[in-house]
Amino acid sequence: MPIRSLSVKKIRNIDAVSFEPSERINIIYGANGSGKTTLLESVHFLGLTRSFRTNQFRYLVTSSERESLVFSKIDAAGNGQLKPLGVSRGLDGDVAIRFNGNSIDLSELASLVPLQLINTDTFELLEGSPGTRRQFIDWGVFHSEPVFIQLWRAFKRVLQQRNSLLKCGKIDPVLRQVWDQEFIQYAEQLTSMREHYIEQLKPDFEEILLKLVGDLSITLKFSAGWDQKRPLDELLAENLSRDLKQGFTSIGPQRADLKVKSEGISAAERLSRGQKKLVVSALKLAQGALFHRLSNRACVYLIDDLPSELDKHHSRLFCEFLEQTNNQCFITCVDPESLSRFWEPDTAVAYFNIEAGQLVQTH
Repeated sequence: MPIRSLSVKKIRNIDAVSFEPSERINIIYGANGSGKTTLLESVHFLGLTRSFRTNQFRYLVTSSERESLVFSKIDAAGNGQLKPLGVSRGLDGDVAIRFNGNSIDLSELASLVPLQLINTDTFELLEGSPGTRRQFIDWGVFHSEPVFIQLWRAFKRVLQQRNSLLKCGKIDPVLRQVWDQEFIQYAEQLTSMREHYIEQLKPDFEEILLKLVGDLSITLKFSAGWDQKRPLDELLAENLSRDLKQGFTSIGPQRADLKVKSEGISAAERLSRGQKKLVVSALKLAQGALFHRLSNRACVYLIDDLPSELDKHHSRLFCEFLEQTNNQCFITCVDPESLSRFWEPDTAVAYFNIEAGQLVQTH
C-alpha cells in the first residue's frame, strides 16, 4: 500500500511540506529537533488521525493554528491505481476523513493504511502492560478477520453494561445470566480469533528472530484472560462476589495477554536492551510479513532512529530484512551515512534532509 505523494500542513514545526516518497525505502535525516519524527507522526496521523507521541492533539497542531491536515495519493489495492486520501483534525475535536471523494470512518481508514511503528515505545511490548500487547494482537486480528471489529465492539458494549451493574452492588440473577451469556458468546469468539492469529504469527516471528539474533530462545504464548481449563460461566459465577466488591469484571478477553519468554523467564527481565529491541522489531516485522501473506498487501513502516541501540552488524541485518519485503518504509536517523551502505544498488532508496521543518530530497 505505497504512499505515492504526501502533503503535510500545520503539524508541530512543519508549516507546509509536500514530497513524493519512494515506494520502498525513505531515509529522513537531520539534526535533533529538525522535524524528523514529526514527519513520521504526520504519516501516523494520515493512517490513524492521531500522534504516537502524545494523546493531546493540541500538542500536535502547529502553535497558534486551529487545524492539521495531511493529504496523500495512495495505491490502496496495490494495483497501481492512485486515489486521494485526506485527513484533517481541528482543535475543536472535529475529524474529517475523505477517501476518493467519500467520507469514511476510522476503522475503514485503519484498514486502508496498515501502519507499523517501531520506536523507543515499542519496548512496551515487552516491558509494558498487557493492554499494549492486546493492542498488538488485535492489530493483526483486525487486519485478518473482517468480522473482528464488530465482535470487539459488541463485546465492549456487553462488558460496559456488566460492569455498570456490578458497580450498583447487586445484580438480579436473571439479568446477570442474560448479560453473562452474551459476554461468554463474544469472549469465546474473540479468544478463538486471537489464539489463531498468534499461532499463525509464530513461524514468521521465529524465522525473522533467527535472522536477526541467531539462537536466542524466545517463546510466545497467548493467555486468554481466564483459566480455559474450566467453563467461563462457572468462573464468572465463582468470581461474582469479588467482582461486586471491585465494581468490574475481573476475567475475560479484556485481561488477555501475550507472554514473551526467554528460557522460561520473562523476556523483559532476562534480555539486554539491544536484545529487546531486536525481539520487539522481530514481532513487528513478523506482523508485516503475515499481513502480506494473508492479504497480498504491504504495510507502511515508520521506524524512528533505526541505528540507536543497535550495532552495525544488527543494523545491517535489520535493513536486509526490510529490503527483502514489499513494505514501504520511512526511517529516521541523524546521519544518513549510518544506513546508506546497507542497501543493494537496485533498491529504491530516497534520502530526504529536514531542517527547521523544511524538507529537501538529496539523492
